[in-house]
Amino acid sequence: MRYLTARNHPLRFLLYIEWSMLLVIVIGEVLRIWFFRGSRYPVHHLWILVIFGVMGLVLPAKNNAQKIIYTGFEFWLIQLISIGRGLRLFSLMYIILVARNCFIFERLPRSFVTGLAYFFFLIEQFERFQYRRHPPFMPPERAIFMGVTSVIFFGLVLLFLQLSIAAILAERKSREKLALANAQLRDYALRIEDVATLQERNRIAREIHDSLGHSLTVFNLHLEAALRLLSSDPQEAKALLLEAKQQGSKALKEVRQSVATLRSDPLQGKSLTDAIALLIEDVQRSTGITPQTQILLSSPLPKELKMVVYRILQESLTNTCKYAEATEVKIQIHLTATALKLQVRDNGKGFTLEKNTTGFGLQGMQERTKVLGGQLKIVTAPGKGCNIFVELPFRSNLGV
Repeated sequence: MRYLTARNHPLRFLLYIEWSMLLVIVIGEVLRIWFFRGSRYPVHHLWILVIFGVMGLVLPAKNNAQKIIYTGFEFWLIQLISIGRGLRLFSLMYIILVARNCFIFERLPRSFVTGLAYFFFLIEQFERFQYRRHPPFMPPERAIFMGVTSVIFFGLVLLFLQLSIAAILAERKSREKLALANAQLRDYALRIEDVATLQERNRIAREIHDSLGHSLTVFNLHLEAALRLLSSDPQEAKALLLEAKQQGSKALKEVRQSVATLRSDPLQGKSLTDAIALLIEDVQRSTGITPQTQILLSSPLPKELKMVVYRILQESLTNTCKYAEATEVKIQIHLTATALKLQVRDNGKGFTLEKNTTGFGLQGMQERTKVLGGQLKIVTAPGKGCNIFVELPFRSNLGV
């Protein structure tokens, strides 16, 4: 069973309306007993109303047998209190029953219970009309007209009540599903951010291992050679020490670059075009090469897509500057209705792709492309430069 109170009722205002209608019925019965002591209306009607009202605080949740017994008992109470010349305001109890029925049953069973309530209402109205079919104060035609009008109006009230509550509950359920979907989307975004952060750290770790590790290895070899030649060939030892100092300065610069990459967000407060422009300025200052760029973006890009494009381009240019010995670099970024296409081409010395699958740059680009379900293609050969193609799926309704 599911216990409902004013605090946890799905639609609290309906519970207040239910209590108000029951209070009106109770007041009406108390006044009838007070002014018509010899009437045939027993006091136990009040106890039936109390039981009917308390039942509204406990609704069956899942068990179908409990639902049927609960609803059947409600019908029995209403029949017990309205039979013959019983409770005059019994129709309000049917309204309360239909309102509760909307929280208990779904769709077809809900409509069946509402129809059953209307059927019993018609029977009781007919019995009462038979009892008062010749009222001394009203012509029969007018009595029939008012009876038919009240029956039609009550049917419309029940129908409107069921449809309204069903619509409110459906809208409430939709909001709950939407809130759950938003929560899942936020969790997914956080996981994607964590994955992106981890991938960036892995990329920097590989870069430190490949680049800084190489520099420190050469640095150590130069020191060992200088120590061996220090007594026999001081001039050669001095030259080796100078080369070791250069390697140390290079390693220190690479460490600082890696730390700066870890700390900074290159796209913070910038568009992708502006961030790429700053990246190209860095390339120009460090190598003297001015890459040719062609960027055609007709729609705003999601943040994760902008970051992936920027990092792939950054890794491509880093590899070009360090290893390719290129004099020309061309960058093209083109956005279609379904994909973003990136091409980075240089005229460097190229390499054998099958022998360079463990470098940090290539692995980083492959991982970033895979996260977004894209495709990466590299066309290169010794002496023929390098051509990198990246295609990432894009949907304009993803937002900025």
